[in-house]
Amino acid sequence: MRHTGDEPHTGTLTLGAVTFACALGRSGLTHTKREGDGATPIGRFELLNVYYRSDRSSCPVTYLPVSPLSQSDGWCDSPQDALYNRPVDLPFEPSHEKMWRDDRLYDIVVVLDCNMYPAVKGEGSAIFFHVAREGFLPTEGCVAVYPEVMREILKEMAPGDMLEVCAD
Repeated sequence: MRHTGDEPHTGTLTLGAVTFACALGRSGLTHTKREGDGATPIGRFELLNVYYRSDRSSCPVTYLPVSPLSQSDGWCDSPQDALYNRPVDLPFEPSHEKMWRDDRLYDIVVVLDCNMYPAVKGEGSAIFFHVAREGFLPTEGCVAVYPEVMREILKEMAPGDMLEVCAD
């Protein structure tokens, strides 16, 4: 994945000989990710597992582990909590992200190994590869593509595969 163009929140993602447009964080790219900064971290991140909304679409075809989302799925984004940057069951009192969203961003969402092992408090949470908003509006720090592109990419992905975010 590379940043392109004049907008700091757009880029391209290349898979083999094919290149796709993608959305990035509202603050562009960063080498020093901080919780809430709105930037997409630069680095190489393993694609760990996939969640999807089974009420909205079929299970994506991939070699990665796949699980359907439920309304009780969340992700802790509170640096003060022991479960920081980990999945949690809702209701959950500390600050968290709801994985079951009204919009379509997490209809298919891939967990990236970004600040996961170990999770360093305050260095970013919930950095995902997910479905983009129309027009590639910025993310909160993730990488996002249109749903049909996500499905095409996932067909090729397997455990150990990496997503590389780099600046031009």
